[in-house]
Amino acid sequence: MGTMKKNDVYREVEQTFGQVPGWVRQMPDPAVEGFWSLMRDVQLGETKIPNKYKELIGLAVAGATRCRYCALFHTEAAKLNGATDEEIAEASMLSGISMMASTFLNAQQVDYEQFRQETLGIVAYAKAHMPNQPSTQSPRADNARADRARH
Repeated sequence: MGTMKKNDVYREVEQTFGQVPGWVRQMPDPAVEGFWSLMRDVQLGETKIPNKYKELIGLAVAGATRCRYCALFHTEAAKLNGATDEEIAEASMLSGISMMASTFLNAQQVDYEQFRQETLGIVAYAKAHMPNQPSTQSPRADNARADRARH
């Protein structure tokens, strides 16, 4: 094991969860510390992504991978972090939409480069049509547009 002993890891897990779940005890010794440090520092810790969003992402991944264990864990963790039933349902639906599109794209063997170019074109179009977004055109074009808007 790395720098922490298994019993030290179990102690941290118990302080966090109130118990050491049986599935954690089933992990091979060399995996326990690495798994716990990632779960503790990335999933449960304060990071750039708010914990509610991390749990909703986890729920979406659980739906896509069809893992009922993770679906239960991430649903309950999302609720603990303030997610509403509506947000949970939306994350679940987003997972389904992504899986549907992914299944279709892969089964059809859609050309990736064409897909990439179309996606970048969609993003450019969306950026150009967002309200109150600075233009990527020259300042003169922005001024002309502002003048037209005033008249």
